[in-house]
Amino acid sequence: MSSSITQNPLYYLINPRGIAFFGASNNFINMGTMILNSVLNMGYEGQIYPIHPKESTVLGLTAYTAIDQTPQAPDLAILVLPTKIVGDVLEQCGRRGVKNAVVVSGGFQESGPEGAAMQERLMRIAEQYGMRFLGPNCLGVANPHCKINTTPLPYECGPGFIGLASQSGSFVTQMYDQLRRLSLGFSTALSVGNEANVDLVDCLEYLGDDPHTKVIGMYVETIRRGRRFVEVARRVALKKPIVAFYVGGSETGRRAALSHTGALAGPDKLYDGILRQAGVIRAQTITELFDFCWALGSLPLPAGPNAVIQTDSGGPGAAAADACERSGLKLPPLGPSTIELLRPLVPHTGSLGNPVDITFPREFRNYYWDIPDALLCDENIHALLIYFVLPVELIYPSIAAQGLPVSEAKRQAVELVSGLLDQTRSLIDVHGKPVVGYSFNSLEQEPLRGLIARGMPVFSSPQRAARAVAAMSQYARLRQKLIAQGQTA
Repeated sequence: MSSSITQNPLYYLINPRGIAFFGASNNFINMGTMILNSVLNMGYEGQIYPIHPKESTVLGLTAYTAIDQTPQAPDLAILVLPTKIVGDVLEQCGRRGVKNAVVVSGGFQESGPEGAAMQERLMRIAEQYGMRFLGPNCLGVANPHCKINTTPLPYECGPGFIGLASQSGSFVTQMYDQLRRLSLGFSTALSVGNEANVDLVDCLEYLGDDPHTKVIGMYVETIRRGRRFVEVARRVALKKPIVAFYVGGSETGRRAALSHTGALAGPDKLYDGILRQAGVIRAQTITELFDFCWALGSLPLPAGPNAVIQTDSGGPGAAAADACERSGLKLPPLGPSTIELLRPLVPHTGSLGNPVDITFPREFRNYYWDIPDALLCDENIHALLIYFVLPVELIYPSIAAQGLPVSEAKRQAVELVSGLLDQTRSLIDVHGKPVVGYSFNSLEQEPLRGLIARGMPVFSSPQRAARAVAAMSQYARLRQKLIAQGQTA
């Protein structure tokens, strides 16, 4: 672990060596108990100290009547308590020497003047005792690398490369299943809630130094420290892409953000300018947020906007061409040397334009290696989009026709597909250019599932694939602009 990350003021909040738990009991429908269960089920390896005034054990763990009764002051306290006693408990933690907290409880700034006054007290306590805390009105942190999950839903994705800073807690948890299905995961996900003490800027600084994080996603309702946000984001964007989904730009979104976290959102065009100035890619939907993070975190950046489409059917190729143009990508003609390489590989019924329409490959290897390899050799091509449809059922009959037993024919078909997928995935490493797939089939089907598991993004539509590649091209341009302006990491 690099020294820069261990010295970050949020390090032991996100990587605690011990946790005190307020609000958990042996009542399994209690929110605090659900969160403690999540921590236990994640396999957290540090010490856990449930604090409970009556129970001697909580979920099999020795419980303590007060924080000053624990054997030592833990790094982190998690508070899932009635709003009016949160301040008193946080102060007790401060006196005990606990330096970090997650305040899950709501009813503070977002609920009106009385709640705002109680939130102000939390801020004063933190300043007095040198504490950092997430919240209030948040779900805290999911850090699979440290095996901690302070949200009530189980995290089953495994350690990943996407860092997330979110002003919505449920947004974090509802992404777990989506990431799992794409063989992705969070490096660290942070729910900041009302941002009384830790805000998006603090999270950006941490995730920017985190060695597990390759790309940073943000769910934004407001940016409270605009100038500092731009400064930090510009520095981080030199090292890692940042993608933001902003929801407060409309009047309806502004009202929703105000009631959610007490956030004062700004006009859409203003935030467009802030994000662009900061070197941040803006996503228009939650789906785009994770599509962009997926591509930016797993693929090399394109050297320019020129893309080529490979398809075995005219319709998917035309749909992708339309999507590329709408996304700002260019589809240049292939060079003469590339066309010469393709002639023996593409049937006369196919097309050597862009899109390259194979119609039907002479050999499966042609489609999955030879043709895309030739396309990526073209110096004027910066990215490749491939339409994929190769059910094992199409391969099995040709193998079975050789007179093999059914079980052996199926085994060989699976083995052949596996080899083809390995070759296709290797194109990215061989050429250092982004390759993305798209299909109209379910991504749960093989071989699409196999490509995704190997680390190649495959999208459920050409529109999503094109927008993801366009986002990569946009980030590459923004990064070069920051370098030209003399920005340093």
